[in-house]
Amino acid sequence: MKRYSRITGTGSYLPPRRLSNHDMVALLAARGIETSDEWIVERTGIRARHYADDGVNASDLALAACQQALQAAGRQVGDIDLIIVATSTPDMVFPSTAAILQHKLTEAALAQGQPGAAGGAAFDVQAVCSGFIYALTVADAMIRAGAAQRALVVGAEVFSRLLDFNDRTTCVLFGDGAGAVVLEAVEHDGQGPGVLASDIHADGRHSGILCVPGTVSGGQVLGDPLLKMDGQAVFKLAVGLLEDAARAALAKAGKQDADIDWLIPHQANIRIMQSTARKLKLPMDKVVVTVHEHGNTSAASIPLALDHAVRQGQVRPGQLLMLEGVGGGFTWGAVLLRF
Repeated sequence: MKRYSRITGTGSYLPPRRLSNHDMVALLAARGIETSDEWIVERTGIRARHYADDGVNASDLALAACQQALQAAGRQVGDIDLIIVATSTPDMVFPSTAAILQHKLTEAALAQGQPGAAGGAAFDVQAVCSGFIYALTVADAMIRAGAAQRALVVGAEVFSRLLDFNDRTTCVLFGDGAGAVVLEAVEHDGQGPGVLASDIHADGRHSGILCVPGTVSGGQVLGDPLLKMDGQAVFKLAVGLLEDAARAALAKAGKQDADIDWLIPHQANIRIMQSTARKLKLPMDKVVVTVHEHGNTSAASIPLALDHAVRQGQVRPGQLLMLEGVGGGFTWGAVLLRF
């Protein structure tokens, strides 16, 4: 018998404010920038996205997603001894969004007469749109090593605050949201549920093609604090790297393309998702797609899509899932797991 980590509950949260493409067209028109619903859908597959209201932070979105995941897993906050938050839009420079989330979870639990999560490890992972894959890989390794028993692994983003609304090629793409999973230790002979293999990478030579080139120094913003992207360069890199990571994870687990029941990719662009599915010889009806309603929610997109598929009855126990993503850095990776 070996120790594995398995997902026992999923949760997600989208802020209530929904902007359709028509809303976005009107928003940009007020700035003298022309675009259209057809232009956005044809190039991205996106029809809507959600934005958080002022004063609502990544930890607030994460809190709602985590509470939903805990309920699905039949666990309380006090059962959790590890929290990892993947985000590129933290609440503040420090402490980590994970530490802030731990406090909010604990306060909510104590208010209901339940134990909190204070004392367990809590930290952030920053790998942009690959962040959830990185965080899940780290949590899996810690659980396998015995350093944790039950973890909350979260992707939470308020990307709307990084967008340049004078650049129609980027501002239409991104949205806000959060997704979370409860990951627990389990022992079996390798045939049961759990993370089977992961494969993560980075290549900093491509850091300039997707970035927010700003920082804070002496109380001032240095550089440009808005998102910059070379869309063509990202597309060309993404498709090949996603295939490579997926095949590496399959090889580590001794599985084949045909064994995959569901591909749950980072929801960045429908064209990238379609190209990746073709390379893995998977029909699109085996791909979980939420990009049309969520937009690109960066580190939140994979757990958001996973939770959607679970609650819609698409993903069922015993199925083999391939989760994969690419992001600024340039980062990429995949996780193969049995649900």
